[in-house]
Amino acid sequence: MKGSIAYTSIQKRGLHIGLLPEMAAAVNASTPITLDHDLDVLPQAGRRLTVAQYAAHVDDLAGRLWAAGVRPDEHVVIHKTHNADIWMLAAAASRIGAVVVMLSPALDAVTVGALLKRVQRPSLLTDVRTLGKLAELDLAALTSRVLAADGEHEGAVSLASLAGSPRVKPVVRPIDAPAVITHTSGTTGIPKLVVHTPRTQGIRLLPQWRLLALMRKKETVAIHIPFVHSRMVAAMSLALLKQFPVLLLRESEAGQVAEQFLKHRPVFVEALPNSLMDWEDLADDPRMPFGSVKVFSSTFDAIHPRTMSRLLNASHRRGALFFQIYGQSEVGPAVGRAYFRHSAHKANGRCVGWAMPGGAAKVRVVSRDGQPPTEHNPGFIEVAWPGLAKTYFAEQDRYDTNRNGDWWRTGDVGYRTRWGCLHMLDREVDMIPGVRSSLEVEDVVLGRLQELSELVVVQGPNAEPVPVICTVDDKPLDLERWRAAVAQFPQLADPVQIPQAELPRTATLKVQRLALAARFAEQSPKRA
Repeated sequence: MKGSIAYTSIQKRGLHIGLLPEMAAAVNASTPITLDHDLDVLPQAGRRLTVAQYAAHVDDLAGRLWAAGVRPDEHVVIHKTHNADIWMLAAAASRIGAVVVMLSPALDAVTVGALLKRVQRPSLLTDVRTLGKLAELDLAALTSRVLAADGEHEGAVSLASLAGSPRVKPVVRPIDAPAVITHTSGTTGIPKLVVHTPRTQGIRLLPQWRLLALMRKKETVAIHIPFVHSRMVAAMSLALLKQFPVLLLRESEAGQVAEQFLKHRPVFVEALPNSLMDWEDLADDPRMPFGSVKVFSSTFDAIHPRTMSRLLNASHRRGALFFQIYGQSEVGPAVGRAYFRHSAHKANGRCVGWAMPGGAAKVRVVSRDGQPPTEHNPGFIEVAWPGLAKTYFAEQDRYDTNRNGDWWRTGDVGYRTRWGCLHMLDREVDMIPGVRSSLEVEDVVLGRLQELSELVVVQGPNAEPVPVICTVDDKPLDLERWRAAVAQFPQLADPVQIPQAELPRTATLKVQRLALAARFAEQSPKRA
């Protein structure tokens, strides 16, 4: 059956990820879904599926979860090794009416234990490898049952042992009921659990639904973002609803990514900003792995103009663009901006975009001190629209602290230009006295020094701005080149060079700036 799924139906009924594969298969059963790895839960399934096969696997796994005792309204925590089966298992749990709680594989055991306790004895869907990492936890006390997606483990029910379980009729959750719970990055402590409903998930598809309309042909969409993130719900849903062939990437090493891109020639790439930064050098690969890409898209964190420019210049596609979306888990996509090949290198990286048309989010900047927000006196960035997350699970007071009527305070500071462009300067907690914007400093200096693979400006023990740098292949920094590049920023302290592998990161590869700054209060690193 050929056709399309109207976005209006998603608006009306909400987005239910448990029904999505079946809906997509009913429209075009042959749409391919390709992986760069094997599924833990179904290793025999292979790396190339049709959407009809994918839907059948989701239905099969839903039957196994039901046979294991999972029922509607129960919470199912998915915390397992990074693998595309995370989204498949989430869809299966959602299909039988359970509330899915997605926890990053990067979380440590203590944090996982705290979150399991907060959710109050959920089912835990995991794998044997991860159970080994959680050995210090009393899972019998923290969970109602433990389910192993692969293999056998003492105290866990193996999903493999439930193969062939009867299929179960789908259970559709109410449009405003909790459906999927994801978590924040945890840069300032135990992550918050962000509650999404079918309505909020469906509304968030609108901005990128229009972006995908730029793609006239059904060419491959490559997705490289954490499988547990709320953004993955939108990315996978959009690809399935629009009937685009999907390439799901787990591996991040540049050479492996190049091989996948050369083989599958994606036209649309969505990836983490830091992943794209790590892939920059592929722009010089004579095989041109980015040659087929018409649209690069990214959210989560700031993206540097240097990165956008190099990627766009590596594309052979006419009208190639880089679309940056500014938002967060609590608000979804708030504003966006397109960058083009001939201008990206000189773009102001702090201009994160304009409100998107057609019922998308509203954005305002609120004064911090009673004075109008300006470039030199930034205000609080706030967002309002029906796509806001419903609450923080078991932390309503914490949620209410950031909510003012229809408006959500993002924790970022910035200002709007006379043309309406939102400039995001910094996270409020990362602001450094005497520095207008740490992110701006990073944009400028990275654009001048190609040998830098990362630059993060953090606050030192005496409130001084300390540039922490990483170089390509960890080569020593040329201090003369550094001094010339930062001459316009005399307030910067001397740089501190560390191996890139030592940067503390979140599950979405954001640098944990507060954790990095804390090092300076505890030790005196060797300076470059």
